[in-house]
Amino acid sequence: MQTYIIKNQKDLNKFKDDYGYKIDGNAEFEYSAIFEGRLLVNGYLSIKAGESIKAGWSIEAGWFIKAGGSIEAGGSIEAGGSIKAGGSIEAGGSIKAGGSIEAGGSIEAGDNYGISAVLSITCKGKLKFGLKAFAGICTWKNISDQEKTITCGKFEGGVIEYGVLIETGLPEEKMITLSNGKKVSESTIIEALKGLIK
Repeated sequence: MQTYIIKNQKDLNKFKDDYGYKIDGNAEFEYSAIFEGRLLVNGYLSIKAGESIKAGWSIEAGWFIKAGGSIEAGGSIEAGGSIKAGGSIEAGGSIKAGGSIEAGGSIEAGDNYGISAVLSITCKGKLKFGLKAFAGICTWKNISDQEKTITCGKFEGGVIEYGVLIETGLPEEKMITLSNGKKVSESTIIEALKGLIK
């Protein structure tokens, strides 16, 4: 399977179709991509360390999805293998992985959707979804209790239908002092900047 290096929007536009973008092969993004529509990658999807991807619709990869930064989709996020992000994973729809799901930040699925992983689900931040979560639903091998854990800093909603929930507590929030002397959390600044980008 061919691997395509996507360095900028011009490179991505080569794969434009009626629904967004479709890449018949592997895709390695070297920039933070933000676009309308869906992204369908028949192979693996890799986003360079520190970079993020944001799609107006869904993000789907036949193999794994890996991002140094965050992964965000207005619709669902789905991978035949694992989904891993250095930052957060956020979907307006469901999140589904044929392997594990892991985020350095939070994991959030839509209010009317859930999360499903063949192996474990892990995030350092908040875990939130509207319906149900399933972890460790592997049908091709015997799994350990560790492989069916749902580990998060703080569980904020939904029903754990299958899996073992472990809450570790949220990490200390980094505070930043503004020029006016007021202290605000780093996450507050990030959310404010997201609002400006939309």
